[in-house]
Amino acid sequence: MGHLGARIDHIAPGRVHIVLPGRPEMTQQHGYFHAGATSAIADSAGGYAAFTLFPEDTSVLTVEYKINLLAPAAGDHIEAVGTVLKSGRTLTVCNLEVFGVQDGRKTLVATGQQTLICVRRSER
Repeated sequence: MGHLGARIDHIAPGRVHIVLPGRPEMTQQHGYFHAGATSAIADSAGGYAAFTLFPEDTSVLTVEYKINLLAPAAGDHIEAVGTVLKSGRTLTVCNLEVFGVQDGRKTLVATGQQTLICVRRSER
């Protein structure tokens, strides 16, 4: 996330927001945020949201995720929101949303769902 220039903007139990500022390196040929950048911050937001509910001696890995791109990702920045839907002992399911933000106005540009696994640190 550091390489992309993304940062956590909000963190709470089961919910994380990640912001990615607009820069030419994050865009595709039409000037919109690239789907790879959009997907990367969505995946990380869900992962961190799940991780907020995991035991202290664990880590998190994505098992799978699906993203639907709903609209071109345009704006000053994009913001991904990961929200835990179901936290289990081994698997956790998260809802993913990504918004294009322009002048404080948010537009939903992507939505998805993600499954993550809780990994004991000794298993890595």
